[in-house]
Parts: sequence; C-alpha cells; structure tokens
Amino acid sequence: MDLQADLGQYGYAGQIGQDPTPPGGGMFKVDHFQIMQNLPEKNHIMGTVRYWDKAATQGGGAYTCGVKMSVLSNGHWVVEDVKRGQWSTHERESIIRETAEVDGGRCKVWVEQEPGSGGKESAEGTIRNLAGYSVYSERPTGDKVFRADPYSVQVNVGMVSLLAGPWNAKYIEEHRFFPYSTFKDQVDASSGAFSKLVARRIARRIT
Repeated sequence: MDLQADLGQYGYAGQIGQDPTPPGGGMFKVDHFQIMQNLPEKNHIMGTVRYWDKAATQGGGAYTCGVKMSVLSNGHWVVEDVKRGQWSTHERESIIRETAEVDGGRCKVWVEQEPGSGGKESAEGTIRNLAGYSVYSERPTGDKVFRADPYSVQVNVGMVSLLAGPWNAKYIEEHRFFPYSTFKDQVDASSGAFSKLVARRIARRIT
C-alpha cells in the first residue's frame, strides 16, 4: 500500500502491473488541500526540498517556479512556499540564490534540466550560482501528467497541506485545471519536489 501511495495509481500500474493507463482530466481534488497557518516544530520535519522549474522569458511566456515542500514524521506533506515569475536569466539566477539563502542549508535544492545542450548549460550555471548549498540537477523522464500522478494521489486523500500565503490561490487554481491549465510550472515543480522527498523515504525504509 505504501508503494502504491508513493508511485501513484498510474505509476504503480505501469511499474508493478505492467499495464499503464493514461489519466484523464481532474487529477487534483483541490478541495482536499489543507491550509496550515504555522509549520510544525522542526523535529517533526523529516526532509525539505526546493525544486525549480526554470524558464528564461522576461515579462511573458513560461514562468520560472520554485516549490518548497517538506515531508512530516506523520507522513503528511506541506508545501511551504512558491516563488514564481517571468524573469530574465540574470534576475532569475539572482532570485534563486536569494531564495536558497533564506531557505537555509537544511533545504536541498533541485533544478530541472531541460533537454539539449542549452538545458544542460543552464542547469550547470544554476549549480555554480548556488555554490555552498546542496544543489542537484535532473533531466526528468515521462510527460508532466505521468510525473504528477504520485503527487495527485496524496493531494486527493487529504495528505497535503499548504502553508497560508499569497501564492495559495494561483497554486490551487493551476492544480484545479491540470493538465488542461495554461501553465503547468507549479504542478511540475511540486511533482519534482515530491519525487525527491519520496526517494528519501523509500531509501530510509529500505535501510
């Protein structure tokens, strides 16, 4: 049961049942998001990740988005913060650095690497920019819908809380219409953060 919750209904069907079924619309039951006014004590936070989905368009087009997520000792998940904007490359890297300074060393940073040499160079540039912090890059596989499925399972059973903040409304609305929303950066970054925290939980469980 834990494995199915971690992998998601479609991930579990594909990897365990060898019978993947593409999901339809309405993946996220956004009414099941819980709003949390304050974070629990640090000893209840088992791990924290800030995952960046980067874009390089200033003032239009795609958004750069960094989602900070934690997993708690009781198995619940908290989206603590979302940084999102249409920034130039220089401004974006400055904001990513400033955000890492505020998040502190306990927060692992992950950067999504876009395909091609340009994506690799961009990810490497961010890693250099974050010298002194725990930062990693990855080139995700599979489409955004499949990657979002494990996270959607946890949302839909009421296991995900949002720390109250001005970003909540847009975050919820994007999830409400995913995968048909105009922008998918917040879902994509959330899926990335979730997957990294799940990997840590599975490794700890195996150990």
